Formats: sequence, structure tokens, C-alpha cells
Amino acid sequence: MTTTPAPAASLVARRAAVDLAAVREQWGDLLAAIGRRPAAEWPPRECAGFLDQLAADDRAEDDEQPTEAVVGRLPLLLREHPAPLNLDALDAAIEVERELFDLADAVAGHVQRPIRPARDSRGRSIPDQADAADPARWHTATHRDAGAASAASAGSRAFGLHWAAMWLEGRALDETYGDLFTPIPALVLDQVAAVARRARRTVERALGRDGRTTALAEACPWCGGSLTGRTRPGGEPVVVCSAGEACSAPADGRRRGEWRGAELVALWGGLAEVRGRPAA
Repeated sequence: MTTTPAPAASLVARRAAVDLAAVREQWGDLLAAIGRRPAAEWPPRECAGFLDQLAADDRAEDDEQPTEAVVGRLPLLLREHPAPLNLDALDAAIEVERELFDLADAVAGHVQRPIRPARDSRGRSIPDQADAADPARWHTATHRDAGAASAASAGSRAFGLHWAAMWLEGRALDETYGDLFTPIPALVLDQVAAVARRARRTVERALGRDGRTTALAEACPWCGGSLTGRTRPGGEPVVVCSAGEACSAPADGRRRGEWRGAELVALWGGLAEVRGRPAA
């Protein structure tokens, strides 16, 4: 695919793509949070182990070359899963998943070319099967009757939120794929950007990454200053010491009195050392 965003809409398109990428990059963390009881802790827990396992599962599934979408990728609404421990995380995941799937259905109706007609061996008109199976095509879910519970086929939803987010990114950026897609109309692009921004905020709020500030209960292990933790949407968590530049903690090339991202390991080590000391 080649990326050719419309000049007048490029800023909106890039913003939508960034928000969609943020949703899918944090999706594994949100799914993991569903199975954990909410905890008042800072910084928000990361789930590298969960994401590594998810990648390993995907590789195993790819090696098996399944002919149908695997159950693990089905939408949350269509899955059977144990009772969640974090209902807020589950509600956020279901809300975001539903909104992005519905958005992809709507966008496909505006920009995706219908399946070409073909002829069978008897000359009858049938859908072109190769065109219908194009991996870049978005397929809407089909239903036997009204309601999601009677779904006959999950369509492209069966491949999960990651695929929906990537497909929407491509449409927002007007990525070309033969003649399968037409440029996205400006009003539809605005809708994509609005839903993507709302989805990102929902995910980050559920994960505690929505810009909140938390006063840590423990003092700086080096200078005794008060510690404050902050999160930024899409950014690294940071802890600052009230002593600022006067903080006596080893700087090691970082800004004194501030720990950010991976630098927090040194701070947690210092706090753990203090906890392990006997009372004076």
C-alpha cells in the first residue's frame, strides 16, 4: 500500500492515525486489566509479559494456517470468558471495540468498492470470489435475525480490534490499494478522527493514563522530599521530587529530581532499599 493523504485533510488524518495507533498499542494492557482487580497504585502497571504471550499465540496460530478466524480474536461481545475482575476495564474494552467496528462498517460503505460480478461455468452472474477474498477488504457482520446474538458471520470483526484499527488508519490516510477504495470524504474523516480520539481517551482513562497526578505515600529515599507521580496521555509516567535540582539522588545523565519511563527502575530500587532497612 502507498500512503497518499489528501492535502487539505492531512492534519486531521494524521491525528486520527496517531489516536488509532495508541488504541491498538494499549489494547493488550486493557485486556490484561480485565482479569485483574482494580488497584490504587502508581505508576499504572505495564503488561509486557501479556503482550509477549499474545505475540507467541499469534505466531503459533499463523504456523497452523487456520482456514477460519480463531476464537481468540473474536469480538469481546461474541466470546465466552470467565467473570471479569475489573468491570470498568471490561466496559471500556467493549465500548471501544463496538465503536471501532461500527465505524469500520460505516467507512466501508463510503469508500469501499462493491465486489465485482463474475460468471460461473454456466454463464450465470456470481460475485467474483477472488475480489471478495481480497485481504484488504472490510467485511461487515451478517445476521440471521436482528441482534448481535444471532450473528451468522462476524465478518472482519473476527480478526479483532487490531485489524479494525489498522484498516481505519489506512482509510484515514487514504492509502491506495488498487481500485478497492476511493478517497475518504472530509465529513467521514472528521467522524473517524472524533471516534478515534474518544476511543483513545476511554482506553487511557481505564488504564489510569489520562493525565492524572498522584502524591506518593513514600518520601524520596535520598533527600526526603515528597514525590509526585504524573501520567500523560500517550507519554511516559514521570515522578518528580519536591526538592527539584537540589535532590541528592544520583542523576546518571537524567534531569535531577525527576525519573521518567525506564529511569523509574532506579527510584523503585531506592524505595525498596529503604523499606528493607530496620527501623532506627
